[in-house]
Amino acid sequence: MKRGETSLLPLEDAREAALFFVVGALCFLAALAALTAKSTYGAARAWTAEVEGEYTVSLSDAAPQDAQAATLLVQSIEGVSGARLLSEAEISALLEPTFGSRGLPADLPVPRLIAITAAPEAGDIGRALTAALETAGYTAAVDSHSAWAGDVRRMLGTARMVAFAIVALLASTAIAVIAFATHAALLARRDIVDVLHIAGARDRFIARLFERRFWLLGLRAGTVGALVALASVALLIAIARSSGNRSGLLPELTLDFPDLAILVITPILAGLASRIAAGVTVMRALKSVM
Repeated sequence: MKRGETSLLPLEDAREAALFFVVGALCFLAALAALTAKSTYGAARAWTAEVEGEYTVSLSDAAPQDAQAATLLVQSIEGVSGARLLSEAEISALLEPTFGSRGLPADLPVPRLIAITAAPEAGDIGRALTAALETAGYTAAVDSHSAWAGDVRRMLGTARMVAFAIVALLASTAIAVIAFATHAALLARRDIVDVLHIAGARDRFIARLFERRFWLLGLRAGTVGALVALASVALLIAIARSSGNRSGLLPELTLDFPDLAILVITPILAGLASRIAAGVTVMRALKSVM
């Protein structure tokens, strides 16, 4: 931008403080939504990676020695890389979230549980486990964790679509607000635009004035929104780490390279969107009104 253009459209305008706040708030919400979506996606992928290829065998009315024999039988099945009989303490710990620290009554029979890990290349070995145990005379139920992983993947896909929809809605709202503000700024400076037309200025020259103005406004507002999002995420991370309790099913906000890339890209996208919206709005207005 040439020095002579600054007096035509000053870079600072007190009337655009509200626009600056709105664009900054929308950028903050968009960046926070993108960071949350990324963290949720990472948490779901980590959880599904842990449970896929895992099975649980429940043995009803099995004595301890029978459970040990069943564990050895399972270990000999092709495709099983590991099998372990859970102790009574481990089973009580699994039941504690539902039944409390006292657990189940002593006279209530609790099935023996065998945790099984399949080899990565084995595929689905659920039927082989069921057939081997039934042939050996055990009353067993085989539960595949991959079914739960499939539910998580479907929920993950839905969450990603919702996050993308939220970001798209916020971006559309910001573009609409900037377009409205650009049109208002053009009408407020109509006398200047008329003088420029009389002096022989082309519409493209006038549009570039507004493009630069709103490019800088979007860049500054996006930077403020990204910094506020960064501070919010840092605060949430500090709170989560101070509590010390975190469920593996919940997203864990981080500040790794992809997160920082999202925060860096946010003001650039805000500036580009502001510039494009301003340029298109001014060109359409000049052709239809001026």
